Amino acid sequence: QVQLVESGGGLVQTGGSMNLSCVASRYVFGINIMGWHRQVPGQRRELVAEMSREGTPQYSDSVKGRFTISRDNTKNMLFLQMTDLRAEDTAVYSCNFRKWVGESYWGQGTQVTVSP
Repeated sequence: QVQLVESGGGLVQTGGSMNLSCVASRYVFGINIMGWHRQVPGQRRELVAEMSREGTPQYSDSVKGRFTISRDNTKNMLFLQMTDLRAEDTAVYSCNFRKWVGESYWGQGTQVTVSP
């Protein structure tokens, strides 16, 4: 069973920066899309950013220009650099790895809290 583990969450002040990382418990072949999602209690999980294996990023409008996604295909690792953080960025951030066909893996999430 493959597990994804996020790290780097915590408390930061408005306007601050934070970096998240995600690593798989073992190397998984065939991963296509890697992405970051976030969820606030009582709300639906939303896509923050994702990146194809070739390196093409996609961002939600709410984070465009502030967040940067990157990945290391050799190590099955995913990163998210977050800058100019706002209170509305407060959420549990989870990483997701999706294969070309079939399997998808999720991390348990890491809390990011942006204080006023």
